[in-house]
Amino acid sequence: MLSKLFELLYHKVYVNIVVERSQTIVYVQECSTEGLVVSESQTFKTTTINAKMKEFINSFTSESPFYYISVLDTSESQGALPTCISRDMSKFFDLEFSKHMCYKKNWAYYSSKVDLNRLERSYPEIGIDFIFSPFVLLANFFKDKIDSSLAIFLLVEDNYLSLAVFNNSELLYSHHINMEHNNESDVLMMENQNDEVDLELDTSINLEEIDVHDDVELTDDFGDIEDLDSIGEIDEFAEEEIEEEIEEEVTATIEEEATGFNEDYQRYSLIQSSINRFYKDEKYKSEFVQDIYIADAIGVSGDLKRYLEEEMFLNVFVRHLDLCSELVQLTKAELNEI
Repeated sequence: MLSKLFELLYHKVYVNIVVERSQTIVYVQECSTEGLVVSESQTFKTTTINAKMKEFINSFTSESPFYYISVLDTSESQGALPTCISRDMSKFFDLEFSKHMCYKKNWAYYSSKVDLNRLERSYPEIGIDFIFSPFVLLANFFKDKIDSSLAIFLLVEDNYLSLAVFNNSELLYSHHINMEHNNESDVLMMENQNDEVDLELDTSINLEEIDVHDDVELTDDFGDIEDLDSIGEIDEFAEEEIEEEIEEEVTATIEEEATGFNEDYQRYSLIQSSINRFYKDEKYKSEFVQDIYIADAIGVSGDLKRYLEEEMFLNVFVRHLDLCSELVQLTKAELNEI
């Protein structure tokens, strides 16, 4: 009774932390009993908590005793198992050094004890209330499809892929992939593609053919011969400077396009390898899958969709996903069960 009274006096504050490759997004919702009061998001150029991040979070949590801090699990050694029966779990993964929980008594998700402890110690100044598995997030986001279809479900983060195959809410297979730690053959393939793109663009652009003289305005009154020499030096300097700027712009464009192309092709290759494992490994109850639903948290290009359609002959459906907003929903759902 007393706790209910306090809940009427204070707002609830939901702090959600998503760590990406080189930055951290912190999204905060402040809610009253009547609904949303304020929401605010900030991005910090760090993957660990710093003074500015702590100050931003404390500006909200200091106003209410009812605050909840949630993070998305970034552990590399995590996944999901197609069973919730303890004696059967070892058929799929050795859980001796992992923590696991069941999801609606249908399947289980796990994560390394070492990684979880490390994650908790990463935020000593603020503490963590909930660590959510990307597979739980994926299951909630595609609940309408998972409960009634056979399909591949994929969460695309900045640096991770979380892939699961469901058949009418039954988990058949899962794979959590760190894109930075994939096998060497994928890395070598990407490097070769980089070299080919660089070579193609280098042969198509000849900086010597670019006429920069039209951009330099000269006056009719040259003065003495020393002034003429000075103008000649300026003209040569301007030409070199323009050529350098063009080279920098071309290089930046090449790198940006090559990075986007390579990452989408890398994602496709990793998805293809993972699905092949699902089909070939006898411990999984493999079914032929034609559909893939992608929860896109970063805004991938259309290339990934095209690769999956043209190379794997999949029917591809893409939904945009806001990781921070989804964490809020998971936190609220968790609190309702307590």
